[in-house]
Parts: sequence; C-alpha cells; structure tokens
Amino acid sequence: MSDDNPPSSQPNQKSFLDRISHFLTGEPKDQEDLLEILRESEENHLLDADALAMIEGVMQVSELRVRDIMIPRSQMVVVPRDGELETIFPLVIEFAHSRFPVIEEDRSKVVGVLLAKDLLQHVLRNKTLKVEDVMRPMSVVPESKRLNVLLKEFRTKRNHMAIVVDEYGNAAGLVTIEDVLEQIVGKIEDEHDDDENKDYISQRSEREFIVSALTPISEFNDYFSAELENDDCDTLGGLILQRLEHFPKKGEKVEIDGFGFEVLRADNRRVHLLKLKLK
Repeated sequence: MSDDNPPSSQPNQKSFLDRISHFLTGEPKDQEDLLEILRESEENHLLDADALAMIEGVMQVSELRVRDIMIPRSQMVVVPRDGELETIFPLVIEFAHSRFPVIEEDRSKVVGVLLAKDLLQHVLRNKTLKVEDVMRPMSVVPESKRLNVLLKEFRTKRNHMAIVVDEYGNAAGLVTIEDVLEQIVGKIEDEHDDDENKDYISQRSEREFIVSALTPISEFNDYFSAELENDDCDTLGGLILQRLEHFPKKGEKVEIDGFGFEVLRADNRRVHLLKLKLK
C-alpha cells in the first residue's frame, strides 16, 4: 500500500472534524444539520447525553409556543378577588403553590396574582383584608408567543408567572418560568409534587389535547374510553416509538387506532410531549 494513502479510519475522522469545523464557522445549513453534528459529538464522547438533551431542549424552546405548554384555565387554581384572606387559607395550604391567579366573576377574567408570602405577611396583621387589597399585577402574554422570548421576558422583568390570553383577551391558561425551564432540563420535581397524581393529559379545546409521553397507556384508555394495546410497553411514548420504529422528530405524525398524534418535543433518547387531535 502506498504511504500516500491514508489509513482506512482517517476519512471518517476527517469527515467528522470537517463537520465540527463547519459548525464553528457558522456553516451548518439548517437546524437538523446542526443537531446531527451535536449527536455525532455525543457519539464521539465530546458531549455527554445529558448535555446533548439540554442543548436539544434549548433549540426546541425557540420553536414551541406558549399554547403548547400552558396550564389550561380549567385546571388553574384560583382565588376570588373579593375573598377574605382568612377564608382562602385552606386552598393555599392544600395546593401549596407560591402564586395564585386572582379572578373576577369567572376564570376568563384574571385581574391579578396573589403571592403566598404576601398572604402570610398580611394575614398576621389583619385577617379581614380581602385578596384585592394585597394582590399584585399579573403579567399577560398571548398564546402565540415563543417560549424563548417568554423566558427572556421572565428574566428581565423578574416574573415567575404569566396569564395566557386568547385573541379575545380572555384568560386561556397560565404559564410559569418552571414550565419553560422543564422543556430544557426535563421535569423539575419539588417536595409538593405527587407522582401518583400527575396531570398527564391537558385539554386545549373540544378536540385537541396536549399529552405527556409518560402517560400510562391504561390511563389514556380510561380517559378516552380507548382500547390501545399495551402488551409490549407501558407508556404512550413507548407505543409511539413501537409504531414508528425510530426516534421521531418534532412535527412527525402518527395515527393509532383512530387517534392522531403529533410529536411536539423529542430528543435522541425519548419522546417528551405529544399533541392529540380527535376526529
């Protein structure tokens, strides 16, 4: 063999180095090209799996919108504007949230936010005060706002919660800074989270739902009176992977027993979030 010929392993190595070079000089052609470079970096032990998952999460945050992750108004834990502080203590203790939307008349009209720390401070002084006396202004964002823009606003304005409004200005749900960060780092558990009572399924409209890929198939079947088979896997994400026979990309769609699923968030290890549209 001529000395001028490179070893057989060199072309692959050079190809990988060339791709890294293109990445550093801003030459990847699109996001998928960049993701492929990053995944090759993980395969070559330049990135660990957790770092890659977070990078993918950061990139997906720029594509997701508030409507994709918000807590719908039907599931918001709220307090009435004219409620006396003493009367709402049982609710605050039960749910242990740090912030509660304040409503007027119904859930579509959110007029402020009550901080639990403010409640404690004022109730020790005057139990006859009403929620409206101590509530703070509520940040408002449209359903279509991108998550990366929202995260920047949360940081600059030092807010932790915002009410999501629809095109008519009515409250459609709420979103927190924790909801956004979980799209990057995964589920953030705290001492008040109950693993046995997770909200796996969130209804967005009459025919549309946002579903966690961790939803047990048995729970999905109970919720929708369905009969999805679960012999070989336990979760909906596992069933999606089984049907597709590959790790899906964001936007990929699959129909299972008449249920139309669209992947909202996934990385190279698992599916995270799904959109379900009923026919």
